[in-house]
Amino acid sequence: MLHPSQFKVNEAWIVFKLNTVPIQTEQDGDFNMLALMDAASCFILTSASVRAMQAEPAQAEAKRFLHEGYAQGRRWPGTLFIPAEQAAEVLVAEAEQVGIDVVRLPEGQLSVFIREAQQSFREQFGGGGLQ
Repeated sequence: MLHPSQFKVNEAWIVFKLNTVPIQTEQDGDFNMLALMDAASCFILTSASVRAMQAEPAQAEAKRFLHEGYAQGRRWPGTLFIPAEQAAEVLVAEAEQVGIDVVRLPEGQLSVFIREAQQSFREQFGGGGLQ
């Protein structure tokens, strides 16, 4: 099982959805929130909203998302973990383009990293952070 103590800061990042059900807004429609987290510190580097009808961010959004993470530590991680259940083909392509190795894992293997962030998000904003 993976654990934050296995990593150094900026060695690996994790992309995950903060909510499990779409967040509903009257003005902008339904959306999901993606987070980019450093695996060692569990610090959320950035987040992005994605329309619920989209499976994943568009290419420009995915590129901006990763570059915002880069701006935090001024370097790319060696590895990007993404839950296998999450649609992320565009994000994978953008990560690989800058030299990041992408590893797809069942979300349960990432729960030690992401559970607290999802719980906090659910408590503050709704959206079903945990089932």
